[in-house]
Amino acid sequence: MPANLTRPFLRARERFEAATDPHEQLDALQEMLREIPKHKGTEHLQADIKRRMKQVRESLQSDKHKSKSGVSFHVDKGRHPQVAVVGGPNTGKSAVVSALTGVDVGVAPYPYATREPHPAIMPFENARVQLVDLPPVATEHMGSWLPGIVRAADAALLVVDLTADDLLEATEAVLTRLAEQKVFLGAAPEERRQEVGIAEVRTLIVATHRDGAAAADAAEIFNELYGDRFALVGVDASRGDGVEDLRGAIWRLLDVIRAVPKPPGRPADDADPIVLRRGSTVLDMARVVHRELAERIEKARVWHSADHADGQWVGRDHVLADLEVVELGT
Repeated sequence: MPANLTRPFLRARERFEAATDPHEQLDALQEMLREIPKHKGTEHLQADIKRRMKQVRESLQSDKHKSKSGVSFHVDKGRHPQVAVVGGPNTGKSAVVSALTGVDVGVAPYPYATREPHPAIMPFENARVQLVDLPPVATEHMGSWLPGIVRAADAALLVVDLTADDLLEATEAVLTRLAEQKVFLGAAPEERRQEVGIAEVRTLIVATHRDGAAAADAAEIFNELYGDRFALVGVDASRGDGVEDLRGAIWRLLDVIRAVPKPPGRPADDADPIVLRRGSTVLDMARVVHRELAERIEKARVWHSADHADGQWVGRDHVLADLEVVELGT
């Protein structure tokens, strides 16, 4: 019986034969299995595809048991807040990061195009936030170094595709794989909060393809399951819809303030404020500027309203307000 292989199947097979990365190979094999005509003439070919999928999965599983001497990454925050961008395969993470930053971080129409962390700077008014586009997380694979970057970040974006058939499964896979390494997006379950090494990372859900045909129903179901744990912002990164709303939501998620530095005898530098956690003090700002300055600082002069045209002297424990101008004294 002739196989009568379809064009989508042949394209998937070409993609598999050209792929060198096991993640891309697995995705192409899965597409081949979906597209192959199901009849007696293709039984042997179906069995061969399943055998190859098993081999690739076993190779990916072995990655989990590699020693810590393998590949590792660290992304320096610098002076900017850092937001880790995580999600399953092909959810649109890179497109979201590119839309927010204007930087091409390697958007591609196939899964696992991102293989290492890609930092890019997102502007917000006169401040900057570092976004780190991370490789996808799936049940069968997660880079051993990836949870460490999420753990160290100030916040995270969990990107989901509202039009994906496996929306809920892919979302749970990301949450579960990170939780296995004691990294919880949002709050950890009550029964685990006392464990040593637990990290809870404030998280915002970013839902892509918000205007897809099935997006509204999917968003409703998604909110029922996760609405008490995460806020959700819908975007269509390819058209720019919702991107500015997302930018503001990220800033609010971080819960930070901007301290405007003013060198003595010089104008304030409001084009490059120092971003600090809300509740930070003059001393916290000094630590960011220079360690030795923090060791000797006793007071600072601040400008926060027209009532203090000449500045107001405050102590090192003064809690700073957003956009307060600060001249650090000694």
